Amino acid sequence: GFLRALGGDRFEAASAGTEATRVHPLAIRAMHEVGIDLDGHSSKTFDRLLDQAWDCVITVCDNANERCPAFPARTTRLHWSFEDPSAASGTEEDKLQDFRRIRDEIAQKIRGWIAQPQP
Repeated sequence: GFLRALGGDRFEAASAGTEATRVHPLAIRAMHEVGIDLDGHSSKTFDRLLDQAWDCVITVCDNANERCPAFPARTTRLHWSFEDPSAASGTEEDKLQDFRRIRDEIAQKIRGWIAQPQP
């Protein structure tokens, strides 16, 4: 969501993971707070994207980095290690605070990355 919002038409972005799960309601809520609507998004597995050419594949959690396969086309792999906010404990508000913190860390990382010249 952030790459689409911040990068405009400079990037074609797709999101996938190692498992297909629901988009966490607190992720939807935290992103909505900054004007990014994830309501219609669904979780996909990366195997649906393997046959496509990607200039860059970015993993954002350590588990995904370890399990991400080699993409057949020439691809730059980046790993940005963020905590998984879905593993947060505490009250609903405590969990939402974790989602907001990770959301903001991701936004900062993406802003820095897109400010650099891309290959």
